[in-house]
This record gives sequence, structure tokens and C-alpha cells, in this order.
Amino acid sequence: MTTRGRGTFEVKLTPQTPGSAAPGSALGRLAIDKRFHGDLEGTSGGEMLTAMTPVGRLKLHGRTGSFILQHNGTMTRGAPELAVTVVPDSGTEELAGLAGRMAITIAGGKHSYELEYTLPAGFGGRRRHERSNP
Repeated sequence: MTTRGRGTFEVKLTPQTPGSAAPGSALGRLAIDKRFHGDLEGTSGGEMLTAMTPVGRLKLHGRTGSFILQHNGTMTRGAPELAVTVVPDSGTEELAGLAGRMAITIAGGKHSYELEYTLPAGFGGRRRHERSNP
């Protein structure tokens, strides 16, 4: 049986000193402080990393545009888990509406990827780009 807790919370975001980002990039870092009320009472803290970059262009199966990938990694007892997803609504130009996820493989010191994605019906539907080595 699943139990649900409900309540409210406040969020305080505090900009942090930029790290060693590449010159000209718009990478940022914010401290996050939350205060929970209701079934869950307490506080939490964390960090949010942001990326707001000038629009870069690329080609995906011949379609021009740009999009943002979000990487989320966790290490569990030495076993890495990585989730890489296309940020919703980040696709531009011919990649507008792009959704999907990327798998990254590291073997023999080389990185490869497999991007599984969808585009709105007007763009030819589901396409799959497999095992390219950018």
C-alpha cells in the first residue's frame, strides 16, 4: 500500500560564486534551501546547476537546430547510473518538440552514445540514432 504525504514548502534560492566555467558561458550555481510544512516537517538544502548558453546549432538526422541534455548521475556502491534526457521544450528550429533520452557507453577509453528520440508528427515521427561516436 502506498502512503502519501502532503503539505507546503518555501524555497529560497541564493546565487553562488561561479566556478571554473569556460569563458563566455552562462553556467550558474544556486544554493537551494527549502522549509517543509504539513505531513513532512523540516528543512533541506541542495544545489542547482544551470546552463543558459547562446543557441548552438547541430544536425540530427539532417535536421538543424539545438537542444539541451540534462545529465543526472548516481553512484551506488561503486556502480554508476546515468540518466541523460532531452530537456522538455529545449529543441529549436527543425528540432522543436524533440523529446528523448541518451545512453552513454565508455569502452576502451572511448565514448559512444545512443540517442532515442521522438519529434512531432510533422517531422516524420520516431527516429533512432544508434551508436555514433561524436
